[in-house]
Amino acid sequence: MARLSLSKIEKVYPNGFKAVHGVDLEVKDGEFMVFVGPSGCAKSTLLRMIAGLESITGGELRIGDRPVNALPPKQRGIAMVFQNYALYPHMKVYDNLAFGLKLAGTPKAELDQRVRHAAALLEMEHLLDRYPKQLSGGQAQRVAVGRAIVKKPDVFLFDEPLSNLDAKLRAAMRVRLTELHRTLRDSHQPATTIYVTHDQVEAMTMGERICVLKDGVIQQVDTPTALYDRPANAFVAGFIGSPEMNLLAARLVGTDGIGGAPLAVEVGGVRLPLPADKAAGLGGLPRIADGAVTFGLRPEHIGIVARAQGDSVAAPARLRFTEHMGSELYLHADLGPLPVTARVPAEQASALAGLSRGDALTLHLQMSACHLFDATSGVNLLSHAGASASSPASSTGSAPGSMPSSPRASQGFFA
Repeated sequence: MARLSLSKIEKVYPNGFKAVHGVDLEVKDGEFMVFVGPSGCAKSTLLRMIAGLESITGGELRIGDRPVNALPPKQRGIAMVFQNYALYPHMKVYDNLAFGLKLAGTPKAELDQRVRHAAALLEMEHLLDRYPKQLSGGQAQRVAVGRAIVKKPDVFLFDEPLSNLDAKLRAAMRVRLTELHRTLRDSHQPATTIYVTHDQVEAMTMGERICVLKDGVIQQVDTPTALYDRPANAFVAGFIGSPEMNLLAARLVGTDGIGGAPLAVEVGGVRLPLPADKAAGLGGLPRIADGAVTFGLRPEHIGIVARAQGDSVAAPARLRFTEHMGSELYLHADLGPLPVTARVPAEQASALAGLSRGDALTLHLQMSACHLFDATSGVNLLSHAGASASSPASSTGSAPGSMPSSPRASQGFFA
């Protein structure tokens, strides 16, 4: 297999619309990389540029050590699996798997061995004599994946391959594809894979690293855990995670008099003391007018019972409604005028007994897990201060909204 290297890749259409903005990305040999982002973020466009189905306006694309900008798809060493399966309806499964090898002049014995090996990997030997119309959606998608495997490509490309399946089958296919990738790697056939999806659950469960895109610009590239715990900016924080992170307009208040470190953050009229390490990190940053920030806290870090660790802060709120999810419930409340969502274990639901919409309750916010983002650029302020995430530039080149280097403000954090 091969590594994949994108250097300052751009895509500009004839009408002048720029879809991809100078993307820099390195995909390791044998890595499972997921491109994720909302509709229109150019993730499929970027994939099609790698495949050779879209021309590259600027920059260089390498597969292994070869520049491939000018090469047609069949010479790039790639295999692509599409959303709509694209099987030949008049051919049996065996012939669908073998068709590309026949065109390439592969010897009959080798062709048969590769087809049956792929069928065994995907547990579909019993489907080889069926026609596509006799297959379920999941079986048809397995055939499409098998057709890619038999080619033994340098790079596998998947363009939202599970989006046509129902939820249960989609979950099963996620597991199957992930296991297939690991099986190929364990058998010394590492499969460098680019997988495009708009579903952040797919991204988090399948990707070894995830590339988050917005408007044709990479926002952050990192492991699922790092993206979740240390988002580079407010967009990544809000996109990764379900339910999504609470992102609330806030203001830093009070200073310790030493470097101007803020003592608290005011959210919805409620003053929430900041942990010492977060306050210290903010104290070394350039000034922000009026201390305006975006306060971020994931739903699982808001509870209705104080944490034993003692790092939670009580805040008055009013109940809106609850969603019961079985093992947990999502509690929706108002913190002052701002809506927040809490993720509460089902065994704590009794604490809400008798409460109706509009009733007062106390939320406990785990401040040690909070994030603070620049209100204008969205950049994670604690990450920028070196107290949290790795910079997105370490994996992707320049990132949008990056804060310029500047010396520590002598007047403290506030302008």
